[in-house]
Amino acid sequence: MRAERRNRLEEVLKNRQGNLAVVMENVHDPHNISAVMRTCDAVGIQDIYVLNSEIPRHDYFGVKSSSSAAKWLTVHQFNNTSACFAELRAKYELIYTTHLGDDSVELYDIDFTKSIALVFGNEHDGVSEEARKLSDGNFIIPQIGMIKSLNISVACAVSIYEAYRQKKNAGHYNNLTSNYPDISQLKSLWGIEE
Repeated sequence: MRAERRNRLEEVLKNRQGNLAVVMENVHDPHNISAVMRTCDAVGIQDIYVLNSEIPRHDYFGVKSSSSAAKWLTVHQFNNTSACFAELRAKYELIYTTHLGDDSVELYDIDFTKSIALVFGNEHDGVSEEARKLSDGNFIIPQIGMIKSLNISVACAVSIYEAYRQKKNAGHYNNLTSNYPDISQLKSLWGIEE
């Protein structure tokens, strides 16, 4: 591996965030999943959870829309909501779902310096009731237009860029000791020899 390539990969690893994850629940369009993956990679999110409890497992994610981001991410696939949330509970302090409800907090009121998983629902029904019951709360992206929803990839991008802003201001990026716990495993997967 050329030194330039190795340096680039190590720089990316140094900015991976082990305390922030995205969950996509029953998202029908694989291109939406791929667009989310691309944005997650852009802000240093390593772990993506694809929960398909109502639809078949995705074997393909749109390559064009992801720009091959999936190969740089750790994709966890689940077909059981309880099992997915059990793993999330073991790794993250808080779990928030996107849901337009009376008890929902605004995105900008979430403290993203904490360990958080964000759950985004499908294009038709949003986040399931089961997932909402297993979460710590719901959040909304403030909107002032007539339509009170965004495409999942747009909603995710808005949300995780707010997380990026807060985490960057708190010094979570460009850390000499990576925030990602399995750095040696990622180095091996990415072909970076120790």
